[in-house]
This record gives sequence, structure tokens and C-alpha cells, in this order.
Amino acid sequence: MEALCKSFQKSRCAIYPGGPSRFVVPDEYVSWKVPFEGYAPVPYEAPIVQNQPVWADVPENRTSFRYNRLDGNIDRASAFSPYVVTEDGTPRNPMGRTGIQGRGLLGRFGPNHAADPAVTMWKKTADGKVAFNEEGNPILLFVSIKRLDCGMWALPGGMVDAGEVASQAVKREFGEEALNAMAMSEEEAKRVEAELTNLFSPQSATALYKGFVDDPRNTDNAWMETTVVNIHDDDGHIFRKFNLQGGDDATHAQWAEYHPGMELFASHTYFMELTYNYQLKRLKDQ
Repeated sequence: MEALCKSFQKSRCAIYPGGPSRFVVPDEYVSWKVPFEGYAPVPYEAPIVQNQPVWADVPENRTSFRYNRLDGNIDRASAFSPYVVTEDGTPRNPMGRTGIQGRGLLGRFGPNHAADPAVTMWKKTADGKVAFNEEGNPILLFVSIKRLDCGMWALPGGMVDAGEVASQAVKREFGEEALNAMAMSEEEAKRVEAELTNLFSPQSATALYKGFVDDPRNTDNAWMETTVVNIHDDDGHIFRKFNLQGGDDATHAQWAEYHPGMELFASHTYFMELTYNYQLKRLKDQ
């Protein structure tokens, strides 16, 4: 239970982003296996979801959705074992209670899939050697974007579109959020697309995580899951030629130094911890 609650804090933040206060869920009542007499989650669906954008489910159709599997071109499967779906077609967050019912800001009932690229390289000294901090640890640089919605620094990720796979999404999101690809000329966009296709190929990218995200947008019936992919520039030359600039849902993009425990959006602090440990092992094995 302790491990569950440590990974389920932002999903129970006091006030839902742009919405109401959550029904308070103490640590000992997070699990659905523990009876919680009087539990009354607050109903909430954001206006943007109620306006029925193309990326959102039609609530009246939820009893016909094919949960826990691929539903047409929409992936409703979870990284968890099959999640519970009630008789009225409402899925239940497998991580536990959040104090909010409905979809909140999320479009899909059940898992909402994202992809997050951890784009990294080692900081180098003037003579091209890996730089170390005062504690004697090598310094890892990663591409970080400042989110437009909450102002927090994060990995340049985003939602996986219907019919899209995670490997396609990480490349697209990196281009849109860290390179502002949507504002490029047609010729420049084609050049960047070709370079990103090579960089984000299965031979160059390493999947480090697939599963639940402790995200403030989570509710009892809709939650975030992601695939984290690490793309590392060993020599530090490839990504230097890209001009980082915020675009789409990001106001800024930059190379940032990783520090253990640094505050990042949602579960991105944990994702960067995984990335650093993976690259540190690779460095030591060289």
C-alpha cells in the first residue's frame, strides 16, 4: 500500500486542474479493495471534453466500447492486467480512487495513451570529455519543454493519436513541442522529418518504461499511461544542429541538466531517473 500511495500523489491533488476540489482520499482508502463508506467522488468533465472534440469518446456510446483491447483504431488496452468495467460501461482506474469521477480533461474512458521522448546527451568539457559535477557524478543533459497549460517543465511528449503507435508519437511530439515543426517552411520540415526518422528509429531508441502516469488529470474512470523512449546522442553532435524552440503545447524548449529529485510534470521526475541510471550504466560499461 505504501508503494502504491507514493506513486499516486498527483492523481489525488487537492484541486483538479481547472476544475473542482477532489473528494479527499486518504492513503489507506486508495485501493478499491478497501471499503470506503461515504466515498462520493466529485463528477467533472471539462468544457473542452464536453464540446466533443475528435479525440474524445462519445459518452452515450461507452457501453459498446471494446475495453481492454484494440477498439477499431483506438487502443483501450492497459499496461496493467485487465481493468474492471462496471455494468454501465464505466472503467475503473486500476491504481485506485482519485476523488473525481468522469473523464475530467481526458478524452477517453479508461487508459489515455501518451508517448514521452527522453532525448539526452552527456555534458562535455572543452576537450570533449564527459563533464562531472561537484559530487563526482557525470552530468546528463536532456531536452525539456515548459508546458503551456501549467507552466511546469516536462519531457516533450504528448498523446498518441488514434491509429498511431508510440514510436510514431514520440517523433511527432518532439518535432512539434521542442522544434516547433509546425511553424517550419515545407522544405525545412521535410529535412527535419528525415533526420528525426533516423534518430527515432527502433535501432536508435530504447524503450525504458510503459505503464501508469501519476498525472493530475487522472480520475476514477480515465487515466494516463505512457511509453518512455530514450534517444541518446553519444557524441553530442547530432542534436546540437537542431534549434530548440517551444511549439504546440510548449512555451519554451531547452537543454537542461538532470538533477536527482528535480521537480518535473507528472511522473517525468521518475522517467528521468530511469533514463539517467540507464545511461550511467552504459557509460560505466564503455
